[in-house]
Amino acid sequence: MERVTILTSDRIYNSFLEPKYIPAGETKYYLRNTQVKAPEGGWRHLTSSEIEILVKNDNTAMSWDTIMVSGEFDPTMVKNNKFYGFVRLGRITSNGLQYHDLRLSCGITNSSIHSCDIGDDCAIHNVHYLSHYIIGDRCMLFNIQEMSCTDHAKFGNGIVKEGEDENVRVWLELMNETGCRKVLPFDGMIAADAYMWAKFIDDRKLQDRLKAITQSSFDSRRGFYGTIGYECVIKNSWIIKDVKIGNSCYIKGASKLKNLTINSSEKEPSQIGENVVMVNGIVGYGCRIFYSVIAVKFVLGSHSNLKYGARLINSFLGDNSTISCCEVLNNLIFPAHEQHHNNSFLIASVVKGQSNLAAGATIGSNHNSRTNDNEIEAGRGFWPGLCTSVKHSCKFASFTMLAKAAYPAEMINPFPFALVSNDEVNGELHVMPAFSWMYNMFAMARNNWKYANRDTRIFKVQNIEFDAYAPDTMEEAIQARKLLDRWTAKAWLLKQGKSFDGMPDDELMELGRTLLNGPKQEVEGLEVFGENMEKSKRRVRILKPYEAYHAYGDMIVYYAVRNISAYLQDNPDMSFRSISEMFDGQRKKVWFNLGGQLMSMDDLDTLKSDIKEGNINTWKEIHHRYNEIWKHYPEDKLCHAYLSLKHLLKLETLTSEDWLNVLNRGIEIQNYVFSQVYESRKKDYENKFRQATFLGEDEMLAAWGKLDDNSFINRQREETREFVEKIQNLKKLLDR
Repeated sequence: MERVTILTSDRIYNSFLEPKYIPAGETKYYLRNTQVKAPEGGWRHLTSSEIEILVKNDNTAMSWDTIMVSGEFDPTMVKNNKFYGFVRLGRITSNGLQYHDLRLSCGITNSSIHSCDIGDDCAIHNVHYLSHYIIGDRCMLFNIQEMSCTDHAKFGNGIVKEGEDENVRVWLELMNETGCRKVLPFDGMIAADAYMWAKFIDDRKLQDRLKAITQSSFDSRRGFYGTIGYECVIKNSWIIKDVKIGNSCYIKGASKLKNLTINSSEKEPSQIGENVVMVNGIVGYGCRIFYSVIAVKFVLGSHSNLKYGARLINSFLGDNSTISCCEVLNNLIFPAHEQHHNNSFLIASVVKGQSNLAAGATIGSNHNSRTNDNEIEAGRGFWPGLCTSVKHSCKFASFTMLAKAAYPAEMINPFPFALVSNDEVNGELHVMPAFSWMYNMFAMARNNWKYANRDTRIFKVQNIEFDAYAPDTMEEAIQARKLLDRWTAKAWLLKQGKSFDGMPDDELMELGRTLLNGPKQEVEGLEVFGENMEKSKRRVRILKPYEAYHAYGDMIVYYAVRNISAYLQDNPDMSFRSISEMFDGQRKKVWFNLGGQLMSMDDLDTLKSDIKEGNINTWKEIHHRYNEIWKHYPEDKLCHAYLSLKHLLKLETLTSEDWLNVLNRGIEIQNYVFSQVYESRKKDYENKFRQATFLGEDEMLAAWGKLDDNSFINRQREETREFVEKIQNLKKLLDR
C-alpha cells in the first residue's frame, strides 16, 4: 500500500513527469504542447492590473508568471481559485453558457487548477481538483470533486507505458472465466477484432502479432494530458481520472470514471449519468450510460446503452445494443443485443448478435460443472425465454429460441430457427426445427426490418449482416436437412422392424431424402430422435421433421430468388444464363460471423495469414481489409445463393423451365411469408384471453389499433406486391 508523503512546495506542481522520461533538448511540456493549438495571436503573460484584480478576487498562484492567457481575458470572471504550475487560459468574457436548464457564467470560480490548458468561453465552477487536463472550447464543468490525469495514463487502452512492468497491462477476459481468451482493449476496437483475437487462441503467431499491433498503435511515451473535447458538460461528479473525453459529451452525477476513452462527437454525442462507475474501458460514439451502472474492463460499441444498475465486467458489447438491470460477465456480444431485465445473467459466452435475453434467463451457469473453463456459443438471433437456465457448455445454431425451462445438461442445437423445449412429463428434450418460419413469421420479418432500421450509427466501422436469410443460416439449413434425412431414415427403418447398423451413410441419407420428399403420410407418426444433441440419457425428440424439412427448402429458394432477382434488377444487362456462367463451381460451405460481418473462411484465413506475415501492420489496415471483403460480399452472397439453389434442386444447370418454376415458387413463398405475418398478428385479435382485459372491441382497438392499419403489416403488403411485380418482369429475361 502506498504511503502519504510530504512534497516541497515546488514539487507540488513540478513532479508530473520525471526527468528521465524527458528527451534531451525538450521541456516537460513537450507532449502537452503537441496536444494544444495556440490561440490566434498566441499566449501572453498577465498584466499587473490583471494580477491585481485576480488577487482582489481571492485567487492565489504559486507564481503569476506561470499563468498565461489569450488576448481577450476578463479577470473579474475568475474568483476564489488556486492555480498551480503552468496554466494557460483561453478567452474569458462576461458571457454565459447554457445546456438544457443549466446556465453558468463563463469564467472560473471556487476551483483548484493544476497545470491545465483551458479553451475559449469555458465555465468552470466548484471543481475542487483539476489537474493536467486540456479542456476544449465552450465546456461547462460544475461541481466536480476530482478530475486529474497521471503521466502514465493509457485512457483505457491495453498498453504499457515507458518504464512500466508487463503486469500493469489491462486485458479483457472474454468468453471464458479463466482468461484463456483474453484480448487487449483499444480505442477503435470492434466486435470483429475482439472475436478474431479471442477465437483463434491456438494460433500463437496471430496472438503475438495482434498484441504487438495494439501496443504499437498507441504512443508509449509518458506525459500526455487528459483531454476534454469542445462543448462538453460535466456536472455533479466525483472522480474523473485518466479519462479522454470526446466532443459534445454530457456527464452528470458520475461516481467514478477512471482509465477510459469516451468517444463522443457533435453528431454522435455520448452521455453518462448518475452514480455510474466505469473503470478500464472504451466507450463508443453515441452511447448512453445511466443510473448506477458498473462497468469494469470493457469495450462498449457505438450507439449502445447501459442502464438501471447493469453490471458489465470483462466483456465486449457490440454496436446498437442495450443492457439494463442485469449481470454480464466475461462475454463477447455482437451488435444488436437486448437484455433488459433485473434478474437475467449472462456469463462466459459468445453471443453473435440480434439477440434478446428475457427476465430470469441464466445463461452460462456452472451449477453442474466442476470447473469454470467452459463456454456458451450462440449464433445470431439467440432468444432464450423467461426463466431459462442453460449450463456450460452449449452451442446453438442461428435464431434458436429456448422455451422457459431449466435445461439440466449441455446441448448442441444444429437446427437454425428452431424452438427448443423441455418435456418434463416424459423426460425428453424437444426440438422443433424451422419453428420461426412455420409459426413466428411476424417476429422473423419484423426482426429483419427493425435491426437495420434501428442502426443509427453515422460512421459504421463494424459491418453487419442483418438479413436472417444469409450464407451462414442457409448453410445451417442445408446441414439441418441432412440430419433430418439421416434421422428420419433411421426412424422409418426401426418402425419397419429393420436394422440400420452397418448401413452406409449415403444410403441412409438417400432413403431419408426419398421419404421426406415423398407423401407426408409415409412419415406420419414416425418418432424421429436427434443424436449427440444433449449430454444426458434422455431422448431428444425432433418435432414436425417433415414440415421442417420443407420449410428449410423454402427458405433456400426464398434466399436464392431474393438475391438473384435483386441482382438482375440492378444489372439489366445480365440474364439468368449469365448468372449460371458466372457462378459455376463449388459452393463455399464454411462462413464465419466475424463480429456481425459474414465472410467465407477462405477470406478469413487470408486475412490472418497477412497479419502473421507482416503484410498488415495496423488495426486501421485490418479494418480496411474488413471493408474490402465487405465490398465483394454481395457478390459472394449471390454466388452462394445460386449454388445453394442448385444443391437443393440437385441440378447441374438450370434450364429456362427450371428458372420459371423457381420464380413461380418464389412468388408462392413470398405470399406465404406475408400471409403468415398477417395471420400471426391476427391471432392476437381473435384470442379471447387477450380480449378479456377490455370491456369491448372499441377499447381493444383504441389500445392496439386496427389490424389493417398496422404499419408493419402494410409495409409487408407493399413489399410483397413489389416483389411479385419484380419477379413477373424478370420472367421476360428467361429467353435471353
